[in-house]
Amino acid sequence: MSDDGWYYDVSTGEVSQGKDPSALNRMGPYPDRATAERALEIAAERNKAADDADDEWNG
Repeated sequence: MSDDGWYYDVSTGEVSQGKDPSALNRMGPYPDRATAERALEIAAERNKAADDADDEWNG
């Protein structure tokens, strides 16, 4: 099974392609390098959206 996805390593800040079974600090897969490079920004946007939804739910 091949993996062409891109990953962001939170411990090094590096982006790489393909799975690495020994990598524990990676986010992804992402469809391309540019998106993987934005991994932390994407996570922050998703967290904000979830927090906003929680705030709306809780009134």
